[in-house]
Amino acid sequence: MLVVLTNMAFAQIPNNGFENWTNQGVYNTPDSWGNLNSLTTAASVYTCTKGTPGNVGASYIKLISKTVSGLGVVPGVAVSGAINTTNYTAASGFAYTGQPVSLKGKWQHMANGSDEGFISVYLTKWNTTTSARDTVASAVRNLGAMVMSWAAFTINLNYLSTTPPDSAVIVLSASGANGVTPVNGSYLYVDELTFFGTVGIDENNVLTNDIQISPNPSTSFFRVNYRLNKESDVSLIVTDITGKKVKEPN
Repeated sequence: MLVVLTNMAFAQIPNNGFENWTNQGVYNTPDSWGNLNSLTTAASVYTCTKGTPGNVGASYIKLISKTVSGLGVVPGVAVSGAINTTNYTAASGFAYTGQPVSLKGKWQHMANGSDEGFISVYLTKWNTTTSARDTVASAVRNLGAMVMSWAAFTINLNYLSTTPPDSAVIVLSASGANGVTPVNGSYLYVDELTFFGTVGIDENNVLTNDIQISPNPSTSFFRVNYRLNKESDVSLIVTDITGKKVKEPN
């Protein structure tokens, strides 16, 4: 089940805490996240691996760009959906109709040489007239200076349309910002991704950004830690992974 604080938008990103992994025989892959391990497995090289313990929970995603015989340096990249293993870009995302203000999470990262990683977010809507996807909102954050221990990040989305989206895609990449050639050893570790806020809603919120829910998702008990800017009532709503309400205030 998932925990939702009603004073903020706490939207579900598939396997957002990277707790769920599937064994592929000689490597593990994070559920709902496309990566390049199937491309590099013949060389026994894996650019997407499971890190433990997580910043919150049991695990996180480790993306490390690595040299692969016959392919050169393959970037450590993961996509919230399917990935094109030919050009290493997103092939599809996940169904999503929210209009968040930002993407939040925890990261560690370091780039080698002239390399630079990035995180990008796109919200899109299928256009039945043009039979193509229109971009509703987007954001790209180049990683910049190294972050050697877990730190929080916020990436604000830029809206091009007021139309609600029907799909979202998140790309996590240890290399290749601005078309720079990936460098062996550049890495990006990520945990606890969350869409936050809702555009058009008054953001004068009594909740601060210092909110922790652990573990999340949960199968039984969980703990919520938060701070308020001022005294206020706060309601909790518990939902399952499909969004169905399991428990809410009476």
